[in-house]
Amino acid sequence: MRVNKEIIKKKLKEDIFIKISEASDDLGVDSYVVGGYVRDLCLRRPVKKDIDVMCVGSGIDLAKNFYKRIRPNTTPSKINIFKRFGTAMIKFNNYNIEFVGARKESYSNDSRKPSIEEGTFLDDMLRRDFTINTLAIRLNKNYFGELIDTFGGIDDIEKGIIKTPTDPNKTFSDDPLRMLRAIRFSCELNFEIDMNTQNSIKKNSNRLEILSSERISDEINKILMSQTPSNGFRNLEKLNLLNHILPELIDLKGVEEVEGQTHKDNFYHTLEVVDNISRNTENVWLRWAALLHDVGKAPTKKFSKKIGWTFHGHEFIGSKMVKKIFTRLSLPLNEKLKYVQKIVMMSSRPIIISEDIVTDSAVRRLIYDAGNDIDDLLTLCEADITTKNMKKTLIYQNNFKIVRQKIKDVEERDSIRNFQPPITGEIIMAYFNIKPCKEIGLIKEKIKNAILDGDIRNDYNEAHDLMVKTGKSLGLKDE
Repeated sequence: MRVNKEIIKKKLKEDIFIKISEASDDLGVDSYVVGGYVRDLCLRRPVKKDIDVMCVGSGIDLAKNFYKRIRPNTTPSKINIFKRFGTAMIKFNNYNIEFVGARKESYSNDSRKPSIEEGTFLDDMLRRDFTINTLAIRLNKNYFGELIDTFGGIDDIEKGIIKTPTDPNKTFSDDPLRMLRAIRFSCELNFEIDMNTQNSIKKNSNRLEILSSERISDEINKILMSQTPSNGFRNLEKLNLLNHILPELIDLKGVEEVEGQTHKDNFYHTLEVVDNISRNTENVWLRWAALLHDVGKAPTKKFSKKIGWTFHGHEFIGSKMVKKIFTRLSLPLNEKLKYVQKIVMMSSRPIIISEDIVTDSAVRRLIYDAGNDIDDLLTLCEADITTKNMKKTLIYQNNFKIVRQKIKDVEERDSIRNFQPPITGEIIMAYFNIKPCKEIGLIKEKIKNAILDGDIRNDYNEAHDLMVKTGKSLGLKDE
C-alpha cells in the first residue's frame, strides 16, 4: 500500500492544526504531529481522536498559546497541565490533544519508567518503539504538512513490517511492554514482525516480569479485539511470551498418542474457536470465554483403554481456573468474571443437547441456567465447531439450528428465562406457620424442578398444590 502524502496534507487543513501552527510560530518553536495519528493517516485507517503534538521546547507553553487562540471561539474543557511530566492536555472539537516537549529517556534495569530530560527532535524519535511510529508531520507555516521519516517508517508501512528504529535488544530491555505492542500491532495491522525483532523478543521475554499485570492484560484485550486474534496468540506462543502470561494455554498444546489413539491439539483448536467467535461478537468477555473454554482439559486429560482420551469435568475445573487467571492478570473480579465462568462452565451443555433427542425438559433447564446469556452461550458453541469434515460441520450447524428453534419455542410457551417460581419462602412459611428451615428450600426446589421438567406449569395454583403435597410429605401441618 502506497502512502498518499496529498491525503495527509488535506487532513491537516482542519482548523485544529492551523491553530497549533500559529501558536508554534508565535513562540518560535518547531512543532509536529507524531505517533499513532500520523501512522493511521499513512495507513488510511480511521484516525482516532487522540492527537500527540511534540515541540522542541515547552509543550506546556505551546498548549497555553493554542488554548488562548481557540478559547474565544469555542468552549473546550479547561487545559490540564501536568508539570511533573512536562505535558498538557486539551479537548477540542471532540479531539484529545496532548502537548509535550521533545525529550530523551534513560531506563534502569528494574523499571519501565524512564528518567526524562529535555531533548532534540532526533532524541524524541529515538525513544519511540517502532519505525511506523517514528513518523512526524511538521506544523510550522513554512514547512506545514511536511512528512518527516527519519527511520524508514514509510517503507515499512508499505512493506507491512514491524521493526524497531534502533537496537531491538535495548528497545525491549528498556520497556518490555513494547514486545507485546509489537505483537498487537502485527495482529491489528496484519503486518509481519521482522526476524531481527522476533529474535530479540525471544531473547528478552523474561523482561515481562517487570510489567504490571494491568498493562499486560490491556494489550491482551486489544489482541483479543482484533479481527483475527489467533495471529497474535500464535506470535505470543512462538516468541516465548505466552508462557509468562497464560501458561494454561501452553498446557493445551500438543497431541498425545496411546495405543494408536490421539486427541486434537486443544491449543490450536482454541485459537480457531476465538477466530470463529470474533466474526460474530464484539463482546471482549465472550471472546475471553472462547479463549478459556477448554483450559480445564489439560488437568483433566486421561486415557481409558475402553473409550480413549477423556476430559471429564473440564468445564467445572476450567471455570475455577478462570478466577485464578483473572486475578493474576488484574482483570475485573466482578460480573465480568462471573459471566466468563458461567459461559465456560456451561460450554458443553448445548452441544450435548444438540447431539441427543432434544427434550423440552433439557431445553428448559438450559434456558433457566443460562438466563440472559443463552444467546452468547450458543454463539460460543457454534464457534466451537472446528472440524475440517464438511459433512460433520453441516450436521452440527443444523443441530444447533434445531436447538435455537427449540429454545425459542419453549421460551415463548413457558417463559423460563430468568423465571422465579410462583411460590416464595414467605408463602410457604405463612401456609405452614413455620419459621425459616431446611424444609422451605426442599419445597422450593421441588416446585422449580417440577416446572423445569414439565410436570406442572409455571402457574401459581399448580405450584401451590404441589407445595401443600410436598409439605405434608415432609411432615409439615396445614395452617
